[in-house]
Amino acid sequence: MALSIQPTSVLTLEEFLQLPETKPASEYIDGRIYQKPMPQGKHSRLQTCLSTKINQAGEPQKLALALSELRCTFAGKSIVPDIAVFEWQRIPLDENNQIANKFEIAPDWVIEILSPKQSASKVIRKITFCIKNGTKLGYFVDAEDESITVFQPNQLPEVKEKQDILPVLNVLKDWQLTVEDVFSWLNFSK
Repeated sequence: MALSIQPTSVLTLEEFLQLPETKPASEYIDGRIYQKPMPQGKHSRLQTCLSTKINQAGEPQKLALALSELRCTFAGKSIVPDIAVFEWQRIPLDENNQIANKFEIAPDWVIEILSPKQSASKVIRKITFCIKNGTKLGYFVDAEDESITVFQPNQLPEVKEKQDILPVLNVLKDWQLTVEDVFSWLNFSK
């Protein structure tokens, strides 16, 4: 379960950002600090494979970049999605034209993988917060029932299963991924 650290006084976003980083990461949502659960085997495997596959599809042509456990601070909150994907032209750069350390924009695509004993509603609220603030696509990955709920602006969430083809960012339109592809990465008997 996600740990909620109750501040003794109201903590501002600026004060939160001055605190030392924690492992696993902590997030700032509505004046409260929530520590993410420690990833376990299935979560870690799905996170690694999804990031890798997205980067294989998006990096060579400079279309998109997937980053794991990246702090994104925007719209008064500071969250750490399991995977944050940015279209190439939106990747923040520093004065040396290198990737910036601080990302103060919403990801174009946010992917959250439900961990055991993690609150599904808290994770869904985080995805919908992103969608309301400029994110184009969200995945809620549930390894327990092998489904992926897809969130997009101005649409109801859609649960995808088995052979369903998952939507991806428009810049990656030539790449295709099914729900079965995602969960096949957990099977080592093949």
